Amino acid sequence: MKIADIFGADIPFVGYCGIEPIESGGGRSRLEVTVERHHANQMGVAHGGLLMTLLDVCMGSAARSAVGSNVITVDMQTAFTAPATGRLFGQGRVVRAGKSLVFVEAEIANADGDIVCRGTSVFKTAKPPPAPK
Repeated sequence: MKIADIFGADIPFVGYCGIEPIESGGGRSRLEVTVERHHANQMGVAHGGLLMTLLDVCMGSAARSAVGSNVITVDMQTAFTAPATGRLFGQGRVVRAGKSLVFVEAEIANADGDIVCRGTSVFKTAKPPPAPK
């Protein structure tokens, strides 16, 4: 499975980060990433940017699967609860989907099942961009 399979488009940055989709549908999603040296901050653990990217894609793919259209992140809140290393597992779920706004939450756990961060987000439904000329 590829990101385009669950998000409806290729997102090169997500591929660069090494984020792998596992499943998405019915307002839920699961993605994974292995923290590598190039993902680390100065303390040798996952940089917050990697974790926020994983949360954003988890929540965005869950939102997209609930409403069946493209979505754009409008607001995102993140709480980092523990240092993150090794294999990480993200899960997103829609809390409420309206006509134009979708409210979503997600969490990331390490291989031991410990939660390393949580996030909430609001997405706006969007039309696909025009084809390039």
